[in-house]
Amino acid sequence: MAERVIYSLRFPLMGGWGSVRFVDDRGRERAESIALAVEDEARRVEVKYSRYREGSVVSEINRSAGRTPVAVDAETERLVLAALDLAGLTGGRFDPTVGVLRRIWDFRAARVPSAAEVAELLPLVDASAVSVADGTVFLRRAGVELDLGGVGKEYAVDRAAEMLLAEEVEAAIVDFAGDVRTIGARGDGRPWAIGVVDPTDRSRCRFAVRTVGGSGVATSGSYERGFVSEGVRYHHILDATTGWPARGLASVTTVAGTAFEAGRLATAVFLLGRDAGLALLEDTPNVEGALITEDGEILPSSGMLDFTDLPGSIYAQPPYL
Repeated sequence: MAERVIYSLRFPLMGGWGSVRFVDDRGRERAESIALAVEDEARRVEVKYSRYREGSVVSEINRSAGRTPVAVDAETERLVLAALDLAGLTGGRFDPTVGVLRRIWDFRAARVPSAAEVAELLPLVDASAVSVADGTVFLRRAGVELDLGGVGKEYAVDRAAEMLLAEEVEAAIVDFAGDVRTIGARGDGRPWAIGVVDPTDRSRCRFAVRTVGGSGVATSGSYERGFVSEGVRYHHILDATTGWPARGLASVTTVAGTAFEAGRLATAVFLLGRDAGLALLEDTPNVEGALITEDGEILPSSGMLDFTDLPGSIYAQPPYL
């Protein structure tokens, strides 16, 4: 019988890193072919939906804002509708048109915009201006911009996992910049364990989530992109109803059947805040999670059984314990 070997590939993706690790016993050539196909699929999703690429369908939709609908395929329609659904779930705190605020929020330059600047752009954050009908997407107001960053990366994770499943891979973990999908158990039969970064010290894990079988794990955190100015931390998860960073939570990790579902719920909970966020987790079937408040308190949902609190000395890389 052929030896079961762990194969891995790491590559730049969506402003961060993507990786895939899987166990296979059908030879290195086949495994390398599978890994490269997964990378190609991830890049396809990035190229198709990045608002920063001139040739993407999102850029085409934005250029046509206020002028004409853009014909889209079924895949694009599903993602846009999912983003609009998330806007409804959060009462507008998430909005797929919030990307227009990147004009004034520069997290690399550590610049805090003025209240007047935010107020001037906020009317262009308007999910109701996004029309999906008859195989088209139309931004009904000039100046409105679509951004699928809130759903695109998690979708790419699931697409990669689906490719691995189609190749009959039985044990794998896909990690695209912290959004994860597992297949089966580790090669040694133990559960996968995904470490969740301590928001106050990214060199350490705060806790780990253990998964058996196929699961999606996603984390939304204020530590991912941000800066401190005059003692206040400003981060990239903006509340679309105010134009300012959401407050109250430092990190939200969710576990669901897919990375897509885990990701949308992690974003929703972060934006809703502690009480409403926990209530959403408790009311959503087959989804669990754990919140870390800005004060450092860990708040797991009632069904978060595969949750392991870790001592601060545990380091975060690699996150598969």
